[in-house]
Amino acid sequence: MSLFAPTFNNLRELYLNELRDLYSAESQLIDALPKMADAATSPALKQAFTSHLDETRNHVSRLGQIFATMNEEPTGETCAGMKGLISEGEDYVKAGGDDSVRDAGLIGAAQRVEHYEMAGYGTARALAARLGENTAAQILQMTLDEEGAADKKLTALAESQVNPVAAV
Repeated sequence: MSLFAPTFNNLRELYLNELRDLYSAESQLIDALPKMADAATSPALKQAFTSHLDETRNHVSRLGQIFATMNEEPTGETCAGMKGLISEGEDYVKAGGDDSVRDAGLIGAAQRVEHYEMAGYGTARALAARLGENTAAQILQMTLDEEGAADKKLTALAESQVNPVAAV
């Protein structure tokens, strides 16, 4: 927790803060996804985590492009929300017991991350659009769409494969 609360004097400062938060969140996720993939026992879930790792690297790259157009650095913000979500996800990575039940827990943890990211990207996209940063808004929408698709993929995987096996 910061000793001092941030000060936002205009929408651009808020937008920049949101982008830095997303950059931190995605960077943290790049470190977490390989651990989740290693912990997963379902081949389809392992593949979903590995595929999303590649997408996440692209998300960081896109954010870097936005920062470059703004002549700003992406650093300076630590996303405490993602830090907490990853910490909760690590409980499933380290959990013992039935492999399929752990896989179901990993999916839940991953979906919480996806929903958090969707909220962040939706906010940043809306701010970009309001500020007339139309190219950035399109880039953020592309990432938002990918995060939504990842969430739907996890839901389908849970409902069709992982949860039925875990329920036995």
